[in-house]
Amino acid sequence: MSLLKYLFFNFFEMLIRMFPLPCRMGLVEIGHPGRNSPVFLTGNYHLTVQRVKRALRGWDAHLVVANSRGINVWCAAAGGHFSNHDVISALKTSGVEDVVGHRNVILPQLAASMVETKAISQRAGWKVIWGPVYAKDIPDFLKEDHRKNMRMREAQFPLIQRIEMAGAWAFPMSVMIALLFLLFWPDAVLESILFVWGLAVLIFAAFPLYHKKLRTGGRADSAVFDFGRGGLQLILWLGVLSGLFLYSTTVGDFSWRFLLFWGIFSLAVILVLSFDLGGSTPVLLSSFLEERRLQVALDTGKCRGAGFCEDICPRSCFIVDRIGRKASLSHKDRCIRCGACIVQCPFDALCFESGNGMKILPEHIRTHKLGLLGKRDVSL
Repeated sequence: MSLLKYLFFNFFEMLIRMFPLPCRMGLVEIGHPGRNSPVFLTGNYHLTVQRVKRALRGWDAHLVVANSRGINVWCAAAGGHFSNHDVISALKTSGVEDVVGHRNVILPQLAASMVETKAISQRAGWKVIWGPVYAKDIPDFLKEDHRKNMRMREAQFPLIQRIEMAGAWAFPMSVMIALLFLLFWPDAVLESILFVWGLAVLIFAAFPLYHKKLRTGGRADSAVFDFGRGGLQLILWLGVLSGLFLYSTTVGDFSWRFLLFWGIFSLAVILVLSFDLGGSTPVLLSSFLEERRLQVALDTGKCRGAGFCEDICPRSCFIVDRIGRKASLSHKDRCIRCGACIVQCPFDALCFESGNGMKILPEHIRTHKLGLLGKRDVSL
């Protein structure tokens, strides 16, 4: 794929990334792979597959595209749409076993919240190697002999991702609002679209300025604003109202009708954009996650220092002492309750626990997926 075509697909699919976008499943050859070439496996979300292919340019590798229902691997795994069965099925039916002489498969790290290393080994005979969080780090991951540094295994939210998320929210919203305005106020269609895009870009681009002041649940949090209580939304809305007032008085066209209409409109847009702002980022808890008021608990008596928790935690919450063979939750405050560490621990040394001793045990996390509103109430 040419660079221009690749950039076009990235831009277009960024706008519709809220919706499933499946591509063909099966085995894809990158370069001229042989029997000893590495095997990568990912979900059939088109944008992800294109980015993995791009990252593997210049390498010889086999890429197995499994069924994730056209959803990115993190969301698909959390929702039970990318599970052990999907990975095993792809490995057994793609034909990859016939063209390689080894049984090592590199999986995306963000699939670790549902795909179990132990299950893939026992039921399929393949050893799972957890690759980096981002496809762009695959070349360095290969050069370093499948070893990941902190940068490769930690989820970030840089400016480019924040702009992508702003576009992912703004595009469908602006389309729906434009259609509505065409029916009732066609003269203001352009203004409504600019309003939506402006607020979306403002909220996500400015994220580093306020995210440490936000509280999304959990006993250890001590931040100022609470998503659930509307602190951030109120400040944003007051800022927009002030901007509307200054604009209307500056151009000499002030009216209470103008301020009231665009004030109500902006409040509605802000509420939609921040409906689950934490869940729209890889670094904060979803407002609807049922485990948001629980903590990951480590039973040091069961821990044997296997190191899976350190390898797959997207927020680098763990440090493993290889000599003493013990893990420690050194950055518990960073935890986003994805559950990956609980799923992967071979000794069941981790679980979710509340202040009063209530626990969500590993077997429950492994066998129940997250629903749309963050509840583990559907058995796989």
